[in-house]
Amino acid sequence: MPAACPESSRARGRTIADQFHSFHAQHPGIYRALERMTAQRLASGATRIGLKNLFEELRSQLPPGFGLNNNYTALYARELIAAHPHWAGAFELRRRRTP
Repeated sequence: MPAACPESSRARGRTIADQFHSFHAQHPGIYRALERMTAQRLASGATRIGLKNLFEELRSQLPPGFGLNNNYTALYARELIAAHPHWAGAFELRRRRTP
């Protein structure tokens, strides 16, 4: 993973979803790390997983100042469920207010 995140997550006038998709495209290793962490937790017997908790664990492994945006947690959860529908029960999702 790159040492630092560009300011793209702070771009004005773009939705959080737009910012997320840009970040996700630039940093695919973040998704892969969350995917691996989720699989490990489920394999160890967990039945519920909080993406915010995974984010904090991942943040501790990244270089200081990387810029992992908390606004992306729900979007990463949705990405993980889309790729692994059998994980849907492990994450609690709320209805999105914006597309």
